[in-house]
This record gives sequence, C-alpha cells and structure tokens, in this order.
Amino acid sequence: MNLNKESMANFIKQCQRVLKVSKKPDREEYINVAKVTGIGIILIGVIGFIISIIGQLIQGTG
Repeated sequence: MNLNKESMANFIKQCQRVLKVSKKPDREEYINVAKVTGIGIILIGVIGFIISIIGQLIQGTG
C-alpha cells in the first residue's frame, strides 16, 4: 500500500468536497429513510423466519 503525502492530500480534498456537497436531512426525509429501513429489516426477518420454518418442516418429515 502506497501512502504518500500526495495521496493523503488528495483523499482529504475529496472528503472536504463531499462534506461541502452533503446536507443534513430534514425531518420528513429522515422519517422516510427510517420507515424504509425498518420495513427492510422486518422483511428480511420474515423471510429468514419462513426459511427456518420450511427447513424444520423438511427436516421433520425426513
């Protein structure tokens, strides 16, 4: 891994540019992101639960 002054300075400049462009989300946007994230977590949990139940049913009949 090559870490020299130029690459570090370039990385810092890129970070500063990203921070200048980014903005703090307003309340509505934050709530929407939280809802979508929560729905995704619940959906993944339900899919995992269904797969677990199917696995137990298959294992129990064999």
